[in-house]
Amino acid sequence: MGIKERHEREREAVREAILGAARELFVAEGYRHVSMRKIAERIEYSPAAIYSYFTSKDEIFFALAEEGYHLLADHCNAAFAAADDPLEALRSALWAFYEFSKAFPEYFELMFLDRSVPRLSQDVERFEFFQHTTARGEAAIRALVTCGVFKETVDAAAALHILWAGLIGPASLGLTGRLGDEESPDALAHDVLESTLAGLRAGVATTFHANECPLRAATHTGEVRPAESHHDHAS
Repeated sequence: MGIKERHEREREAVREAILGAARELFVAEGYRHVSMRKIAERIEYSPAAIYSYFTSKDEIFFALAEEGYHLLADHCNAAFAAADDPLEALRSALWAFYEFSKAFPEYFELMFLDRSVPRLSQDVERFEFFQHTTARGEAAIRALVTCGVFKETVDAAAALHILWAGLIGPASLGLTGRLGDEESPDALAHDVLESTLAGLRAGVATTFHANECPLRAATHTGEVRPAESHHDHAS
């Protein structure tokens, strides 16, 4: 290994150490209570050295959020690809979203539960890759409307929001231990998902309207480009 390659590997190792320390501290203490100095102390580096890798705490958060959304996209896209039926594909992808909260709880808390983190819209181009995943969800919903499984009044974007928002509740209750000893967050998540899908099939009136979101594909054709996997992105 040459000097340049060794230097790049060492620099990448330090970068990963910074991200790992920040992820742990953000979850344990809350984003707003963690400083660059505290992150530096965790890995026994000087604050000045940390700034040579990341210019701010916000930049560290965006790097972690990008990693998290790549992991989430990989989980959901794999679920979509494994099912031919649009209803089963939608159900499986939403369940993958819930399972993500258990497999990667630190990422989930940062991405969906911590109110003090920066808004993703501040660095939206960084998360454009996730449009593919939301587009697949909306395309599945539109296919279910077309074949009559969901009522024609169902708006795909609003329905997708309602479905994933519903699962954040059981996920957060499970992560924070807010359920009783005999109460299963998995069972609660299952019932929330099935009840919401049943409501969409029955044509329950909804009042939520989704704005055009940078993390949601604008296309309504159902045609989406192949997703770039997290491993492809990192290589």
